[in-house]
Amino acid sequence: MHVKGELTVARGSSGIVAGLTAAAVAAVCFLAYQASANAPDSVAAPSAGPSSAPVKPSAKPEPTKEPLAVPEDSDTGARVVYGLKDRRVWIVDDKEETLRTFPVMPSSVSPLPGVYTVSSRSGTIKGSDGVLIEHVVRFANVDDVSVGFSAAQDGSMKSPDPTMKTGGVRMKRADGDVLWTFATVGVKVVVVP
Repeated sequence: MHVKGELTVARGSSGIVAGLTAAAVAAVCFLAYQASANAPDSVAAPSAGPSSAPVKPSAKPEPTKEPLAVPEDSDTGARVVYGLKDRRVWIVDDKEETLRTFPVMPSSVSPLPGVYTVSSRSGTIKGSDGVLIEHVVRFANVDDVSVGFSAAQDGSMKSPDPTMKTGGVRMKRADGDVLWTFATVGVKVVVVP
């Protein structure tokens, strides 16, 4: 009998716990309803601000241009392209393939963007800055200053003295060798911004 009494108490207490739990859930639901019914509109209603605005798909990103690609609008055909802002030269063949590209040190005098042709060449001379240079390829004249590509025989690519009017666009000797072979008199030189 003793065991039977314990079971009765256990059954009775589980019923009480279940009843109290149900009452507590009902009370919480009732209080939540009353709180939302009496809340100010600014709290009760969701705002129509940017957080609830529909998300629009972003525009498809434009493909990035290859950093060393020949600049657009640099004419067509076999040519030397000189990018003033990029401080770079591209040698392009008649099939629109880049044979070589390399950095250059601009001269203190630069030509305006446009299409020029190689007008004269010199194997080895002293530059207007007093430096011995080789493979000089001239293509423009600006204010009585002859502008052309060249390589210092000592391999330097120093910034030009801004107080001197010089027209030598300097490059490394190996680059100068390739340009010299390609840019004969009459070859097109396109200067881009």
